[in-house]
Amino acid sequence: MGDSAERGRRPAASTCDGTGRTGRQYTADVQFDVLPFVVWGLILLVSANSVLWVTSSVVRWVTGVPRRLSGLGERRRARIPTREDVAVLVAAHNEELGIARTVRSAHEHVPRGNVFVASDGSTDATAAIARAVGANVLEVTPNRGKAGALSYAIDHFDLASRFEVVMLLDADTVLSPDYLDTGLPLFARDEVVAVAGTARTAWDPGPSSWLGELLVTHRERMYLVMQFLMKFGQASRFANAVNIVPGFASMYRTRILSQVDIAAPGLVIEDFNMTFEVQAKELGTIAFDPRAARAYTQDPDSLPAYTKQVRRWSLGFWQTLKRHASLPLRFRAFLSLYIVELTFTSLVIVAMPALILLSLVVGFEAVHGPSPLESFAATVPALGLLLGYFAADLFVTIVAFSIDHRPQFLRWVLLLPAVRWLDAVLCLQAAVLSLRGRADGRWQSPTRR
Repeated sequence: MGDSAERGRRPAASTCDGTGRTGRQYTADVQFDVLPFVVWGLILLVSANSVLWVTSSVVRWVTGVPRRLSGLGERRRARIPTREDVAVLVAAHNEELGIARTVRSAHEHVPRGNVFVASDGSTDATAAIARAVGANVLEVTPNRGKAGALSYAIDHFDLASRFEVVMLLDADTVLSPDYLDTGLPLFARDEVVAVAGTARTAWDPGPSSWLGELLVTHRERMYLVMQFLMKFGQASRFANAVNIVPGFASMYRTRILSQVDIAAPGLVIEDFNMTFEVQAKELGTIAFDPRAARAYTQDPDSLPAYTKQVRRWSLGFWQTLKRHASLPLRFRAFLSLYIVELTFTSLVIVAMPALILLSLVVGFEAVHGPSPLESFAATVPALGLLLGYFAADLFVTIVAFSIDHRPQFLRWVLLLPAVRWLDAVLCLQAAVLSLRGRADGRWQSPTRR
């Protein structure tokens, strides 16, 4: 009787399942037996965005051939804007070092009277230099920010009624010789209202330090991978899911500009917002081909400048997302896949050093942590985490190197993951900042080389 009572008072956790394991041990084992399934489920969910657009890009690579204006017959060329139909608009703030080169580059593509510069609150010789090399110059005072300067200049010069296409160009951008020859044919379909330029890094003049070269190399490889494998697929006719028409060198049909809120308040940058305006109001489709409309931009080669730019870009994305709560169903669905991937991968990358340290410490025999942590260390060893992170980053570098055989990709292959970690930190930081308030969009140009 006493033995029976004693047995009845024993805690359930002490009962065994016939294998010598207690109930608590069994529960922990079950939890970590399903861990691989949970992990793979998350991986499939998160990777859906990349798988979709890489597949779409590959299909386009196999089936599509870029067209050149110079190679089209008269009949097909008649449906495409000519160089005379294009206005080039440059918004500049204290850009005396590079504005002459940018204006001269624009003059190689359009008639001299088609180049316009809005000097936005510049306190240096930007306006005088631009005027001296043949640009139509508007001095905007006080500083309105890039978006405000663009909007003001479009109205001031009456560009929407004088031209069919306006190209928005940054003051540090140089166009490739075939920019319009390859870019204008993308307007062959009347529903195309914007052509996203292909961003490439300007290596001349080169970075000023080893750290600068590392930062610029990382930026170039991300340009290549994101544009060739992701954005190209997003621009397919079935999707029309491009979420950024970069303001450094892209073209818009002027007929839609009156419907685009270029200088929307509370945003630090304009290009995400202009793209979302096109998508939200269903004004037309956005064309992109990484083999077309190439332009070269000076990327920051110092850590403070790089950090500031990435944070600004990321903040602009999150602010725009917050502003455009109502989007067409298809674009919203594609965008949601991207946000899930961006957020989850950023969280994992930021947490990677802590995860590696946790797995390493708990994995020591002398350290006894809670059972789930011990199981985690056994399931995901520190070396495995480290190698997995580097392997994923190495894949990105290999893809970039296969597209552009630049030796810097191999030279910095071991340090590039650290810059990717910094990007993830800045992305999440900007997401938090976007919840706090608004920005006036006024700018300070980065230091030019």
